[in-house]
Amino acid sequence: MSFDLGPALLFCPADRADRYRKAAERADAVILDLEDALLPGNRARARGMLVSHPLDPERTIVRVNPVGTPDFELDLAALDDTLYRYVMLPKAVNAAHLASLGRFEVIALCETAAGVLAAPSIAAEPNVIALMWGADDLVASLGGSSSRFPDGSYRAIARHARSAVLLAAGAHGKAAVDGVFLAIPDLEGLDAEVTDAVASGFRATACIHPSQVPVIRAAFRPAPAEVSAAWQILEAAAGEEGVFAYQGRMIDAPLLRHAEAVLRRAEASRPEPGAAPGPAPTDAVDY
Repeated sequence: MSFDLGPALLFCPADRADRYRKAAERADAVILDLEDALLPGNRARARGMLVSHPLDPERTIVRVNPVGTPDFELDLAALDDTLYRYVMLPKAVNAAHLASLGRFEVIALCETAAGVLAAPSIAAEPNVIALMWGADDLVASLGGSSSRFPDGSYRAIARHARSAVLLAAGAHGKAAVDGVFLAIPDLEGLDAEVTDAVASGFRATACIHPSQVPVIRAAFRPAPAEVSAAWQILEAAAGEEGVFAYQGRMIDAPLLRHAEAVLRRAEASRPEPGAAPGPAPTDAVDY
């Protein structure tokens, strides 16, 4: 199964139907959230909104509640009344959690210590199309209090989990989605983090505010010079057998795959109207 939902996946509380279409218009795909974005008492109302306010199922993901909770079964019952087929499963801790979601294409969230350790077996499940990780739930599962240092950089445990989930996804040919950047006004910090995600091999980044979407798209979109260089390397490789020299560099199979990845990102990128992301937003999630 291919993954073509990214690069910018925008969370939207499922109890805010007034934001559904605005979120969908602003992002590559919208994640209608029945879990952490809601107060528990609002979940029944959110499920009703999910059914009565449909979006394009090709660009909509529904984050359900964890397996084993009463809300999980109620979420699945609501999904049966929709055309949605993409599900984000939070706090996935083993492959057995995917069994009840066989009719869906699943983005599995490895966001606990058990989930990160089980990431390879979760990624191997046929209905899993991507893995995502979550730093703050992970640290909470360990009894910690913060996933980042005061300067905004990740602590070692979070960096390890991020790499482990990316490697597990890649080992099974699945996409990896990078976690959210919570400091909404810090667009520079977001850009640095997404730029690293792109270079490392993540296929998308989840976000919590519309102002973050242009930054994510820009980071995933290769610069014209990068696209030109990739074409030149691939053209130079035509007729070559094995390793060859090009413009003072040794070009081998991994570098050819890097060039192909650049061209895939260029083809998948959507033009962003009004390139500049604009002034730093407030903390309010305003759609």
